Amino acid sequence: MRRISLVVLFVLAAVAGGCGSTRETAPTATRVDSVQGTTVTRCRAGALVPAGSSKVAYAAVVRERAVAYRVPGGERIASFEKLNVNRYPTVLGVLGRVLDAGCAVAWYRVQLPVKPNGSVGFVRAADVDVAPVATRIVVDLSDRRLTLYRSGRAELAATVAVGSPATPTPTGRYYVNQRLVPEDVNGPFGPGAVGISAFSNVLTGWTQGGPIAIHGTNAPWSIGRAVSDGCVRLPNATLRRVFREAVAGTPVIIRA
Repeated sequence: MRRISLVVLFVLAAVAGGCGSTRETAPTATRVDSVQGTTVTRCRAGALVPAGSSKVAYAAVVRERAVAYRVPGGERIASFEKLNVNRYPTVLGVLGRVLDAGCAVAWYRVQLPVKPNGSVGFVRAADVDVAPVATRIVVDLSDRRLTLYRSGRAELAATVAVGSPATPTPTGRYYVNQRLVPEDVNGPFGPGAVGISAFSNVLTGWTQGGPIAIHGTNAPWSIGRAVSDGCVRLPNATLRRVFREAVAGTPVIIRA
């Protein structure tokens, strides 16, 4: 992948409303008033209850504006508008929920699409809508393999291209935070890019901090090799299916 390519994708998205004269693909989930897990019969105000499992995750979509705090009501980490810089709905990955004495959700503990990678914070429940997500993606860098799961069962496995030794794909637990379609589907990103909440640890000078994505390619020879600038490349036919199924909020685990 050319060094400028990822910058072009996201910069033009910000100017033209998605991937350089592209169309948006909004999250398919709408609203769930609270994340339901195991039944809680007694609640301690301030208790943090984990959310999600290997079969289901949760996505929080910002209503108008949300502020992320290091602890509920504490130090501010970041603020988010309804739409992000690419004019895509702002989505946060839900990790847990903080209950009040009446068992209502007061706060959500969420993954944040900011640096450093793996950043988490708390947002007020009133500022987001939350919905379940059945898909999950695991990328194994050593095997150069991507697996898409639905409800805990593997639905698709494919060989991928990953970051080169000089520009490695960052490992960690992330989530799909936007899905963008380039105007030129024959270009370096193929028919689409599934943006995730990760950034390159090397290309820090790139616009938007060097965002990472799972996308197609116009260089099919690269599949199975460690040659990218940090993104994960799929054959275009496979990317179309992953793009269709990996809705915003889908957990993405990248391991060495």
